[in-house]
Amino acid sequence: MELIGKALTMSGLVAYQEGSVVSKTLIDKKIGTVTMFSFGAGQGLSEHTAPFDAFVQIVDGEAEVIINGEAQTVSAGQMIIMPANIPHELKAVKPFKMLLVMIRA
Repeated sequence: MELIGKALTMSGLVAYQEGSVVSKTLIDKKIGTVTMFSFGAGQGLSEHTAPFDAFVQIVDGEAEVIINGEAQTVSAGQMIIMPANIPHELKAVKPFKMLLVMIRA
């Protein structure tokens, strides 16, 4: 699917797959990436750190986001910034889709 120069619906860029995490890189440049993800129920990203801040916008569903041990629910239409060098993880209590923007500069 050609992405450049076309109006697209973000939630349609990746499909849900039961028991899986699906990702599609939309932009991959030296200065950063933009990636769409879908998470099936019960799926997630285990605790990790990244050397850059990460902007996450929930496009569909609801995620549990844990930053430095503190859990919060982030729903469709909401965003959260996961700070650099701080442990964080995401869990799908129910299926969700998110846009992840990571700027490396």
